[in-house]
Amino acid sequence: MNLVKKALKAREATSLLFLVALFVIVSLINPSFASSENIAAVFNSSVVYILIAVGMAFAIIVGEIDVSVGSCLGFVATVVGSMLRDGHNWLLAFVVGILIGIVIGFINGWGVAVMGVPSLIFTLGVNGVLRGAMYIYSGGAWVENLPKAFKDFSSATLLGKLTVYCCCAFLLVIAIHLLLTRTRKGRYFTAVGDNAGGAMLVGISPVRTKVTAYVICSVMAAIAGIIFCSRIGFVTSTSGNGYEMKAVAACVLGGISLTGGVGSVLGAAIGAVIMSSISYLLVFMGFSSNYDNAITGVILISIVVFDAVIQYRASVRSRHERLAARTGNAEGGAVR
Repeated sequence: MNLVKKALKAREATSLLFLVALFVIVSLINPSFASSENIAAVFNSSVVYILIAVGMAFAIIVGEIDVSVGSCLGFVATVVGSMLRDGHNWLLAFVVGILIGIVIGFINGWGVAVMGVPSLIFTLGVNGVLRGAMYIYSGGAWVENLPKAFKDFSSATLLGKLTVYCCCAFLLVIAIHLLLTRTRKGRYFTAVGDNAGGAMLVGISPVRTKVTAYVICSVMAAIAGIIFCSRIGFVTSTSGNGYEMKAVAACVLGGISLTGGVGSVLGAAIGAVIMSSISYLLVFMGFSSNYDNAITGVILISIVVFDAVIQYRASVRSRHERLAARTGNAEGGAVR
């Protein structure tokens, strides 16, 4: 019973309930949505967003942000897609893509954690550099004619209607969640995001933790870029554009506080499923999918404002409790 109560109080539980309610509402509006094929399609189409959101969760949990994830995805997709198109070995292409993600992560971590540049400014600059690099590398042309086997693998199923990519993404999220919550070093990320100064006093390096968070964030974006190649089958110079906003929205929707130190990758993954399914669900509700970005923006603003109000009320309540405790102690001393 205590375990159930704890689960219901978890921040990500609210997101899960919201996702279930969303599915129910759409099913009531259009009963044809309520099928295993459509439900599976929602999860299968969310794989790229899940990976980016989980990576973004690391950056936000340590109290920073990374708005270069979309361009990282696009650049890796461009490089890997070009290598596969030109007949290079698949494993070599994938390794190159992951290495690019590691380098980008180290650059972001160095700029933010070591040099002390505000994360929004530095990663925005990296975003612009990567966008330019995409255009230069591809010459502004689309990366097409990828191997058929590589593209067909995106539709290979493993569990019912769920694809291999989807099942692997779920397992990866669970593994990362367990590492963050059940291991000592995994808790470093939350500790640094909650109180970097206090974390340093107990022997945790905020610089090393933040650099690690950025490397993980970029590597997850790189993996997402490889899967993006496989699912879409081509890459343009604008691929990945706007994904950073959906990743942030997914994290906040999943219960991760933008101030850092609060949240989990499970919540980010659930939020990613919600954000990625909006355009798909709009079609079943009889609306145009062109409203996707507008709805994403409204959801992001609403959740951020709601989170800010909750944190403000919590801080006010905490101040009142401290004041009441001090007043009580003072009165007790006066009576004596």
